[in-house]
Amino acid sequence: MPVNAITIANGIVTASGKSAGIGDFAAKAATLPVPAEIPLKEPKDWTLIGSETLKRYDSKPKTNGTQQFTIDVKLPGMLTAVMIHPPMFGAKLKSFDASKAKGVKGFVEAVATPRGVGVVAENMWAAIKAREVITATWDEAEAEKRGSAEIMALYRDLAAKEPEAIARTEGDADKAMASAAKVLKATFEFPYLAHAALEAMNAVVRMNPDGTLDLWSGHQFPDVYQGTAAKIAGITPDKVKLHVLKSGGSFGRRATTNVDFISEVVFIGAALKWRAPVKLQWTREDDMRAGQYRPAFVHAMQAGLDKDGKLVAWTDRIVGQSIMKGTMLEAGMIKNGIDPVSVEGSANIPYAIPNVKVGLTTPDVKVPVLWWRSVGSTHSAYAVEAFLDEVAESAGKDPVAFRLAMLEHHPRHAGVLKLAAEKANWSTPPAPGRFRGIAVAESFGSYVAQVVEISLGDKGAIKVERVVCAVDCGIAVNPDVIRAQMEGGIGFGLGAILGEEITLSAGKVEQGNYDAYTPLRIDQMPKVEVHIVKSAERPTGVGEPGVPPIGPALANAVYKATGKRIRVLPFAKSLSA
Repeated sequence: MPVNAITIANGIVTASGKSAGIGDFAAKAATLPVPAEIPLKEPKDWTLIGSETLKRYDSKPKTNGTQQFTIDVKLPGMLTAVMIHPPMFGAKLKSFDASKAKGVKGFVEAVATPRGVGVVAENMWAAIKAREVITATWDEAEAEKRGSAEIMALYRDLAAKEPEAIARTEGDADKAMASAAKVLKATFEFPYLAHAALEAMNAVVRMNPDGTLDLWSGHQFPDVYQGTAAKIAGITPDKVKLHVLKSGGSFGRRATTNVDFISEVVFIGAALKWRAPVKLQWTREDDMRAGQYRPAFVHAMQAGLDKDGKLVAWTDRIVGQSIMKGTMLEAGMIKNGIDPVSVEGSANIPYAIPNVKVGLTTPDVKVPVLWWRSVGSTHSAYAVEAFLDEVAESAGKDPVAFRLAMLEHHPRHAGVLKLAAEKANWSTPPAPGRFRGIAVAESFGSYVAQVVEISLGDKGAIKVERVVCAVDCGIAVNPDVIRAQMEGGIGFGLGAILGEEITLSAGKVEQGNYDAYTPLRIDQMPKVEVHIVKSAERPTGVGEPGVPPIGPALANAVYKATGKRIRVLPFAKSLSA
């Protein structure tokens, strides 16, 4: 039968008046040779890709409360566990006394794990009350005892010196800087950040009579979790079944290389000799204080201009912890002393600058760090784009025109920059009392430019009124999802830029809940307009690229409003100083 006599629509294959589902042909198709070439459907014939009416299938259950998360898992006879973690990172459990917990109704047992004490009870309330009366002693000989002030002072000192490793070098940046007509300098400081997902870390484990292990969680690192659980349980990985549930937020937090909360629940189950299923549920305070964080960073920047205002030299000395170092990914990722996620957004800046040097120093700090939504670009894009506005002003150039003049060989950066500026009416002055800033960044293969428009309230309080976002993510598979992810990334990034910060005092995390660690409140969310570039390029990511440009765009708007450059984050710290 000729191919053109066969039609496929809505999962149904039809030919010669007969029809069947695609799945009915799967077994037979698997025996056939793989075709050397498969013609793709022409874009004009697409019915789902690019559809403006297609919505996420899980939007309704997430909205009406029927979506199941790990916190919702209930199994017959299930016990609940909470953890007692070390008060300092790197401390180890010496001993604990659970004698008083025996008086708590519903308490079952307390067990030692490599990460602290697991407190097991019949329900969450009993587990928390029992934890309150258990005392633990710790070996703090190898613990991180420094506070944020000491760590950042070290970083600033290191940033003033030559970097340990060079991530990018073109031309002779040092020589060009020395001969530049004008040199600008700026140092940017970025704090540790928590993921702060609404659903705190959790997992459920059950050993079955046949020797297989069931593990429920929002598994972002499934292969690693499966292997680790098998090793702890003393079984082979093929006997571990992962139940992958929706996560009530994650932003990278559930993809841990040290398998923290997953290993905890399996250790607890094993210590109980698998007599019942166990749900481990962290509290909000556990989630804030037991790691893992976006690393703190310092960027020491310099830019050299010639007599005509052209940017001829650019250097960036980056200091911060490596996410990859000490993990299973180190050997494959770190090359010549460079962790690529420490320098992304800086080492790959697209601007045509003849002399560039980007260096990295990676200090030894024991605060656990992990990828955080958009990873290295969360700090690098801020440093690059905020500093570039300073340079443009010093050169007497419009920020958009200044950037575009250096983006001749990067049309996709230039494309989103032009589109955002056009849709925000950049060429027309904003209304009285309004101020604008702009930034552009590439991450995860996607290009995003944003224009932020702000006003100033009582006592100079910043109100973000409007964000115009242009995104080029290749073929727009689902425009509704793209817009939603840009909006979510903007809100996520704004919260971090405005007020989020994890601080340590004598090695202990000071924040515990949303009162002290402040994600964006709903009344702070601005109006967001998302414009998608029509593209035939391969589709790329949209879950993270909305985050990096929002901070520098806001910083550049704040400068227009106040005359103050924000170089120490979050804004709440700098603006109150």
